[in-house]
Amino acid sequence: MLPELALVLFVFAGLATPGPNVIMLLSSGVRFGFIRSLPHIFGVAVGVGVIAGLAGLGVAAVLLNIPALALLFKIFAAVWILWLAYRLLLSAKAPKDQSGEKPFTVLQAVLFQWVNPKVWAVALAAAAGFGGSASLQTEAMQLALTFLTVNLLVCLFYAATGSWLRPLLASPQIWRRFLMVMAGLMALSAVLIFL
Repeated sequence: MLPELALVLFVFAGLATPGPNVIMLLSSGVRFGFIRSLPHIFGVAVGVGVIAGLAGLGVAAVLLNIPALALLFKIFAAVWILWLAYRLLLSAKAPKDQSGEKPFTVLQAVLFQWVNPKVWAVALAAAAGFGGSASLQTEAMQLALTFLTVNLLVCLFYAATGSWLRPLLASPQIWRRFLMVMAGLMALSAVLIFL
């Protein structure tokens, strides 16, 4: 049950490009360091794997093909992402290491995937484009494991990059600007849900 290289490359391209998870993990690495970001990393990887498995079973397609439900999902996702962007912006105004913020827990990161439209879109596209002749359950398991594995590597990379950037952001002014840019990118990703 080894995934095809084309599927791996597709999943990598879909999940490694900027989106809510990438922005949040980069920011978490900067704000909290790599070790404290590990629960967030693992939660994202597991949550993305679950969504991909559900997409492989056809659950996601059924849910998103109901127009009213799809619109409700988009609105909820946009509001949630805007709230996270607002919280990130608030932390930019607090003195460094005194914002009272904590990194996401595993559960919070898993639950965030349910309203992450980018993950749903990539998972639905992968389920539609890479289905094979195996049973539905086998295809769903392959999607889940491929997404989990590839995304774990992507998450580790972005959190580590954020942790590496941390000393370069020692100046309070640069720190605030960085977090403000991250908050702006998060807000932009919420707007892009409707395009």
